[in-house]
Amino acid sequence: MPYLQLDVNGHYPAADKQRLAASISATYASMMSVDIRRISVAIRELGEGGLWRITAAGNAPEPVSVLMLDIRKGRTADLRMDVAKALCAHCIDILGLRKDRLNVEFTQHDGDEMYHPALGGYSPDWVPGQE
Repeated sequence: MPYLQLDVNGHYPAADKQRLAASISATYASMMSVDIRRISVAIRELGEGGLWRITAAGNAPEPVSVLMLDIRKGRTADLRMDVAKALCAHCIDILGLRKDRLNVEFTQHDGDEMYHPALGGYSPDWVPGQE
């Protein structure tokens, strides 16, 4: 953990998805003070018509994208807003997603809900020296 999941309607070249994964991992690690080796990124291509939202009352559903962020408890609302804006910018820049059709949702977890055996077990609250 953290697990960053982007659900999209389209299909994208593997090189673009890899570039996006690298960019959002680096930004997330820096802003959220976590070990970049603990971050996993999923870019789920649901295909045309796979994800919808009604963007205005009375309108038909529109194709959208959603970025789900499993994060550690204790991050402030301001920090979450800043990281959401930064990660959205990467999605817009690299994949060409529409800002008005992209939203971010957070799920907060304690460290003992994030286990990574290759890195010694449960996740620490903060990376030492990056508080």
